[in-house]
Amino acid sequence: MKAEKDKVVAISYQLKVDDGESGQELFEQVGEEQAFHFLFGHQNILPMLEEAINGKEVGEEFSVFIDFENGYGDYDENRKAIIPKSNFKEDGKKNKSILKVGNVIPMQDDKGNQMRGEITKVDYKGVHMDFNPPLAGYDLYFEGKIVSIREAEKEEIEHGHVHGPGGHHH
Repeated sequence: MKAEKDKVVAISYQLKVDDGESGQELFEQVGEEQAFHFLFGHQNILPMLEEAINGKEVGEEFSVFIDFENGYGDYDENRKAIIPKSNFKEDGKKNKSILKVGNVIPMQDDKGNQMRGEITKVDYKGVHMDFNPPLAGYDLYFEGKIVSIREAEKEEIEHGHVHGPGGHHH
């Protein structure tokens, strides 16, 4: 069976990132036991990564370089914001446990879109948050292997993503 549209493909991989300064760093490693499952052909992963996996069979390896423009885009200074501390109160009390640098908090923008913001600083002005994807501005190197391939179920195809074990990773 080959990796192609409407198949559920599981991959193990190493993702190295390069910010152009410090050279390559290992960002994420996913072993075969924790393989990442995705529904092929439904925009669940970066298009160039999918292209590198297309047509391969279980046990075959892949490697692909994706520059930032084809990855998560440029780092955008406009996606940073300072949010008043009072927005983080729960039941009228300051929620100190949330306001830690490095915490990633799910929020909504004014259009109701889900966003994830990372706290970069907390000071007298408020909570400084960065809504760029963690890998914005980075070139990506994926190296990996196809762990398994199966037919997708009808419902998975209708929903456009994997259900069950290994599914619903965002």
